[in-house]
Formats: sequence, structure tokens, C-alpha cells
Amino acid sequence: MVDVVIVLIVAVLLVFAARGSVRHFRGEGPCCGGAAVKAGEKALAGPVVKRRTMKIDGMHCQNCAERVKAAVNSVDGAAAEYVDYRSGTADVKFDRDTDDFLVRKAVENAGYKVLSMA
Repeated sequence: MVDVVIVLIVAVLLVFAARGSVRHFRGEGPCCGGAAVKAGEKALAGPVVKRRTMKIDGMHCQNCAERVKAAVNSVDGAAAEYVDYRSGTADVKFDRDTDDFLVRKAVENAGYKVLSMA
């Protein structure tokens, strides 16, 4: 009888763990460090003078994409136009000749790896 109760408890725990994992990998839950982050849109001070597409490793959900967006937006003269965790890319626009290294460093300081920037 005790064995049946233990098996039922383990089964219930596995169901909850599986549901959480599925939500996590679909990008539907606040993962990667807690509460969901929502980075607002950033308006540039001047006209767009250049664009770059970054290939980023380590984004697993929409919360990760929002963190990358906030990191890019923290750089003066740069704004994240579009960040997609599924493809691992971020489109960045600039209103001045900002060094790409600053954007790369901001994203890496947020915990992600920049693979390329073209």
C-alpha cells in the first residue's frame, strides 16, 4: 500500500515537471532568472545611419529576448529593432557611428554570447 502511494506521488510530480518543461521550451514562462522582463521600445535621437544583425547564443525564451533587447537599448546611439530567441538573432539600428564592441559587450554582460555581428 505504501509503495502505491509513493508511486502516485512521484507520478504527480513528474506530470508537473513535464508541464513546466514544455512551457519553458516553448518560451511561455518566466525563466532564466525569475520574473519576466519587458523592454520598452527605444526611439533614437536621430536618423538611422547603420544597421547590424547579431547572431546570439544562449537565448531560450521570450524573457531572454527581452533581456537582450534591454541590453542593446542601454547603449547610447543603439536600439534593438527586433530580437528573436528562436533564430538567435537581433536586428540593431544606430543613429550615430557607435562602436559595435559596445553593443557586443552589453549583450555579453547580460549573460549571452555574441557569435557574429554583420
